Amino acid sequence: MLGALTGIGLAGAAGLNAFVPMLLVGLLARYTTLVVLPGGWEWLTDGWLLTGLGALLLVEVVADKIPAVDSVNDVLQTLVRPGAGGVVFGAGSSSTTFAVDETSDLLTTQQWIPVLSGVVVALVVHLLKSSVRPVVTFVTLGVGGPVVSAIEDGTSVALASLAVLAPVVAVLLLAAVAVVLVRLVVRRSEPRRTSDGLGSVP
Repeated sequence: MLGALTGIGLAGAAGLNAFVPMLLVGLLARYTTLVVLPGGWEWLTDGWLLTGLGALLLVEVVADKIPAVDSVNDVLQTLVRPGAGGVVFGAGSSSTTFAVDETSDLLTTQQWIPVLSGVVVALVVHLLKSSVRPVVTFVTLGVGGPVVSAIEDGTSVALASLAVLAPVVAVLLLAAVAVVLVRLVVRRSEPRRTSDGLGSVP
């Protein structure tokens, strides 16, 4: 059960930033005993891969802070973030972590289930994030975009870290993030009332 929660937390983090959870899991598995990856997932600890992920993370962090570029980046990340979510869900849910003493058996039978689950979780978070960001940029004339992006990056780091150390807390944080994003999306879709309250404008 905790293995699945770890996977959900990591996939949710990937929905906000694809490279944070992948890099975190790879580094922890390579240099610490907090994460022990099962057979078939050791490639996440490859030094060249980790270097590449670090470079991609740097590009992502910078691009996501630039108005207009952030929206283009979100479009490009529509495939990357869900894919990363599938990878970290599959690796994380089947690994031995600080919070999960026994390796989950999620991958011993239906191997595609955890990967697909991670894709879905990351995609939902990504779509909610992508729906809210243009509104923030427009309303704040571009000033709020970098601030929101920094919050998203920090939340991704927190989710990924908690997924390894405290999976239940990670899922609760992810649920809170989802509620906030959904409320913002709903508020965006509601018609604005005119000043006299008799009509609405698009």
